[in-house]
Amino acid sequence: MITAVPSALSPVIDRRIYGQFAEHLGRGIYEGLWVGPDSPIPNRNGLRIDAIDALRAIKVPVVRWPGGCFADEYHWLKGVGDQRGAMVNTHWGGVVDPNEFGTHEYFELLNQLDAEAYINGNVGSGGVAEMQDWIEYMTLDSHTEMAELRKRHGREQPWKVQFFGVGNENWGCGGNMTSLHYANLYRQYQTYVRNYGDNRITKVACGANADDYEWTDVLMARATDHMDALSLHYYTLPTGEWDVKGAAVGFGDADWYDTIRRTLMMDTLLTRHGQLMDKHDPGKRVGLYVDEWGTWYDVEQGTNPGFLFQQNTMRDAVVAALNFNVFHRHADRVRMTNIAQMVNVLQAMLLTDGERLLKTPTYHAFALYTDHQDATSVPVRGVLPAHTDVTLSHRDGAYTASAVNYGLERPAEIEIVLPGAIGELLRSDILTAEQADAHNTFENPDAVTVTAFEGVRVSGDRLTLTLPPRSIVTVRGRVAQ
Repeated sequence: MITAVPSALSPVIDRRIYGQFAEHLGRGIYEGLWVGPDSPIPNRNGLRIDAIDALRAIKVPVVRWPGGCFADEYHWLKGVGDQRGAMVNTHWGGVVDPNEFGTHEYFELLNQLDAEAYINGNVGSGGVAEMQDWIEYMTLDSHTEMAELRKRHGREQPWKVQFFGVGNENWGCGGNMTSLHYANLYRQYQTYVRNYGDNRITKVACGANADDYEWTDVLMARATDHMDALSLHYYTLPTGEWDVKGAAVGFGDADWYDTIRRTLMMDTLLTRHGQLMDKHDPGKRVGLYVDEWGTWYDVEQGTNPGFLFQQNTMRDAVVAALNFNVFHRHADRVRMTNIAQMVNVLQAMLLTDGERLLKTPTYHAFALYTDHQDATSVPVRGVLPAHTDVTLSHRDGAYTASAVNYGLERPAEIEIVLPGAIGELLRSDILTAEQADAHNTFENPDAVTVTAFEGVRVSGDRLTLTLPPRSIVTVRGRVAQ
């Protein structure tokens, strides 16, 4: 049994914890989102309607773009206007990117999703002036060269840029820099990420890779006063080895539990990086953004290895839910995360094949957690059954409980004591599957999908959930006044 312990000090679960990431990688942008206005695939201003409708349903709050490693070789001027300059995507498959999807198309995507902008600038191969010009092009309403260029390209009013990343993975593909070198570069580059008019940009410094705590300590020591957030990247590999990561399907029980164990390391990473941030920023002004996370497997046979296309199973949905719960527990510092990636790449929400589109189990995990967006996190105390986890939040007079049973063999019963008697049950949904590697295909797109959850009992202030193995449940109830 666990008991809710409401506190006036509990943080709000920022809706941006459910953010997405769209990089120029494989079919993540082209085909997955952008098909062009002349495509036979139904589209609105070049963006496929089925993808937009599906993503709106899970309330995507923010989209990070254009990378990723791609960001630090992206030169934005080649992606605006009528004469686009093609480029070779050296990181991802060596294919030619026609730059048909650029700044204007990105903001059209945000407009259709009703999402905020999180743009990553180029520090690895770009200059300060290039970054400054891009900020002016997007956000300045004046008679400058960049603002006038934007107007000639068809956009009279400036856009809003809420978040801007000054470089990406600068410890690796973004330049192989040392922490001190990048910290000094960050201080220089961020100076020219200016606020124009009423636009206010949250400046994000490139943070650590997984458990590189030295990077966090150096960045916070050298640049805390110049940043609004610090990023963190951590991927879940079943084997923990980059050469042979493990299969997306056809895995055994040991692989399942190894994957769960490795994904739960996120809690340790957030704790230790958070402690270092607290040393330099005890008031928690600077946010910690986990702007790349998710499962990473060996690519599917017969696909371009540089496209990072992988199948998505019930295991991935459980991984997503467990990470959401961890993020909720660290919501005082973690204010954004961006799963990698939105469509057709790594732990995707959607997979496409030409005109066909399907929703993955991970998509349905996101759907189960939408009621937690901008709700207040509610701490709980007590003991949970083995292989289970729970998160609880409160918003608009109702409590939302999401529970995970990541065991493979036995059901689990969880009793939650709420602060008052439950007057009305507003939601009771489950995502589960008979097989650990159950997944959706274009021939059977609803093999794994959300259904009504019948294993809930309400008795006064007690909510009892009986979860089958391999399951995620969300129940929402209004407490009687």
